[in-house]
Amino acid sequence: MNAAIDFPWLALLAVLTGPAIGGLYLWHHRRRLRRLGELGGDAAIERLTPAVARQRPVRTLTRVGAAASLAVIALAGPRWGDGTVVGRQRGVDVVIAMDASVSMQAEDERPSRLERMRQEVRRYRAAAPGDRNALIAFAGRSYVLAPLTLDNGAIELFLDNFDPSIVGFAGTALAPTITQGTELLKAASGSASRVLLILSDGEAFDDHDAAIAAAQEAKAAGISIVAVGFGTEDGGTIPVFENGEMRELRDDAGEVVTTRYDPTLLKRVADAAGGEFIGAGESDRAGRIQRALSRLDAEQRNVEENLSRPLRLGWFLIPAILLLLVDAWRADGGEAARLRRWLRWAVPVFALTILPTTPGAVAAVAAPVLLVPRAAAAQSPVKLHEQGRYTEAAAKWRRAIEQGDKRMVTLYDLGTALLNADSLNTAEDALDRAQATPETAVRRRALFNLGLTRLKRAMRPDNPERARAAEGALAAYRQLLMETPGDDDARWNYEIALKIKQSGSGGGSREQPRQQPQESQQASPQENQPMSRQQAEQLLAAASRDERDTQARKQANTRMQRPPGGKAW
Repeated sequence: MNAAIDFPWLALLAVLTGPAIGGLYLWHHRRRLRRLGELGGDAAIERLTPAVARQRPVRTLTRVGAAASLAVIALAGPRWGDGTVVGRQRGVDVVIAMDASVSMQAEDERPSRLERMRQEVRRYRAAAPGDRNALIAFAGRSYVLAPLTLDNGAIELFLDNFDPSIVGFAGTALAPTITQGTELLKAASGSASRVLLILSDGEAFDDHDAAIAAAQEAKAAGISIVAVGFGTEDGGTIPVFENGEMRELRDDAGEVVTTRYDPTLLKRVADAAGGEFIGAGESDRAGRIQRALSRLDAEQRNVEENLSRPLRLGWFLIPAILLLLVDAWRADGGEAARLRRWLRWAVPVFALTILPTTPGAVAAVAAPVLLVPRAAAAQSPVKLHEQGRYTEAAAKWRRAIEQGDKRMVTLYDLGTALLNADSLNTAEDALDRAQATPETAVRRRALFNLGLTRLKRAMRPDNPERARAAEGALAAYRQLLMETPGDDDARWNYEIALKIKQSGSGGGSREQPRQQPQESQQASPQENQPMSRQQAEQLLAAASRDERDTQARKQANTRMQRPPGGKAW
């Protein structure tokens, strides 16, 4: 356990405090008995002071000594584990548009333009926890990866997996990116200022006038644009992975491509929107971003912040108070009455002053009364998934896996949430691992969603690997149908994938694929109308013949689709 103590010497003192308090109490009790013994014998003491005569000093000194030790341990400042605290922060609404073009892999800015961009985004977000962020990836096209949210896990999930393959369309087009970011911010609620943060190397091959016009429309909508550059004007080559080895990207003429940082369009876009341009030569771009946003109007928000090793005072203070309460109720006589009156005032004062500043103590007090399982369930990834908040659910399942959850059902849930969030590449990886489980129900559902992930990729007309994705979907559904011949939904999706593969186009079928019910956490497979094994075998045999006939036409080109008339980087 990752534990620490603010004042270790007090923790050592706690070991001596209990025996010392207990010994002092025992000495005081015996002294009282000796003084009372001067007034008469045991019968007189029993008649005059029955409470003292019946008192069991060992039990009392044990309770009081333990309470004193626990209080000193709390005073020492014990810390362990991870926690969160909700604080008030001021922030604005920011759509972060990140360049995912192939040129961002150039290493003229170390370790690469792409990695440096990720670093600056993380630094900015750490400096402005009150900002509500959305995430857009753009290259030849733009895609919304995450809507406006305060959930750090949701944004980090996509930052971790951000690379050119997330878009799958080469080139750099700023105009549609600005338009999409503007629409996202127009729909935002609240009084905070709205900002479109564009991070790019500026090497755009689309219509510059269209980008300027989109920036002017953003300004008319009250949206500022902050443009940030990456790369160097001397430029660098672009490393790409082809045929099992790393090479430098070449153009159609066979010449090595050199990509160069071009600030011209980024400056014009920022000026057209009345925003700010931050050049690639700035040493602290994240700081400049934060300062630019700090000048805008912000609104107060409740922000949940992660804590490393928070104070755990309540785990020791609450038992200490309970021990004193038990001792008070077991006592009798004038002293007990005075103690009860003192506790009647002390406990509410303690609850109103100490507990609100001590997350651990609040949890310790609330747990028996408020039923922690029900409170935790309100924030569970299952509930988030049922509400359609797939990105947040995926972030929580990813966090559970990172914290040691090795169950295949959790991996399946992560992949299903990513599938529903349309993050197909990462969903496929999770579901492919989940379908290897020996648990029959989980394996079948993972196979179904694995096939659905590949089928969705095959149905995208801009995907250069449609045939390969269709073959992958066929393989997943073929395996599922051999186990469950009566799964009509799997058969339906299988036939769609088969049509796509035969036509060689994502438009080969107009039917929409079927999905499983949006369930998670070991949900049972749905019941379907039965289909005979003979029918399933006939279907699979036809698919096998088709696969043999089309094997020679298998696409091997792994490059991203080139934009019409544009450059492939």
